[in-house]
Amino acid sequence: MGVVTPFPGARPTQVAFDRAEMMRILDLYGRMVAAGNWRDYAIELGSEVAAFSGFRRATERPEFRIEKRPALRNRQGMWALIGESGAVLKRGHELAPILAPIERRLLKLVAE
Repeated sequence: MGVVTPFPGARPTQVAFDRAEMMRILDLYGRMVAAGNWRDYAIELGSEVAAFSGFRRATERPEFRIEKRPALRNRQGMWALIGESGAVLKRGHELAPILAPIERRLLKLVAE
């Protein structure tokens, strides 16, 4: 009764964000929207990579793309921050340091 039989021809396993990762990313997205920097987002879930893209406008290329590649977990780190030009801006094993350059853009000097 407790045996699950895979569907014939099923796709390989899919990479996805877990709940804590998604909450952290969507929290950043909400703050970027409130600051007027982003207006749209896209999530891509594939067999090798899961990606979250933040857009200034829906018709442009993403300003930043946050990628999770579990295959690189033991090498460079499974998290990567990719810029608009496609260059890897930051790579690491933890999500928080990868999001730091984007969060830094939200800081503003109030008064001196």
